[in-house]
Amino acid sequence: MPSGTSRSTVFKFGFKMTTAIIVQARMASTRLPGKVLLPLAGHSVLWHVLTRCAAVQSADLVCCAIPDDGSCEEIAAETERAGAIVARGPEDDVLARYLHAAEMLDADVVLRVTSDCPVIDPTACAAVLHARAEAAADYACNNMPRGWPHGLDCEAFTRASLARAAELANEPDDREHVTPWLRRDASVSRVHVAGPGKAVAQHRWTLDYPEDYRFFEALFEALPPPPHISSFAEILATVEAAPEIAALNADRHINAN
Repeated sequence: MPSGTSRSTVFKFGFKMTTAIIVQARMASTRLPGKVLLPLAGHSVLWHVLTRCAAVQSADLVCCAIPDDGSCEEIAAETERAGAIVARGPEDDVLARYLHAAEMLDADVVLRVTSDCPVIDPTACAAVLHARAEAAADYACNNMPRGWPHGLDCEAFTRASLARAAELANEPDDREHVTPWLRRDASVSRVHVAGPGKAVAQHRWTLDYPEDYRFFEALFEALPPPPHISSFAEILATVEAAPEIAALNADRHINAN
């Protein structure tokens, strides 16, 4: 990076590339309704996600993409309290919602994070962004195969690739889950960031069920309070030193691929 440029400035052919982190969120979770607004350590789950995203090196903007049907105004207000940008788009066509947000932000590169990951790791996210840029790839991720705890997943892709997916992807799962087309189409160049390995990948650090919420309540009680952002290494050490915390959502653990 040239001397004197900011940490979030990347140049290609003389033009600044804008990188936006877009977090999808909604109120209508069937397993744990309103989960993104549940309190953790004096703040909401969403606040923790957005605050951690704002700490990602090389990211210019943080945005929360919500449904445009008026059901998520509480989420919009919380997004603004966290200092992030609100974008609105279709509830069920999340792929179209992401493209609309990327266009609104004039983002060249998007990092996708979901709102049920209150310990998303800024360093792991930065590594995915770096890997995509280094390889000049259309798409990068850190979970093919899984080598990080479930809840540290993120994906980076160019806006051009996202637009191509929005144009060509027709399966309902492709529209709902944003990136399946990018993960499988032969025309997409991809790169993967490996994690610490299968043993660590057995950990479950995502919020889908009441058991997960009890896990996070106990975890955040054991971690230093905000504004400190605990690293992946700190969180792993805390969980491994207190197996009773991991036991709270052990029934929901997934097998690593």
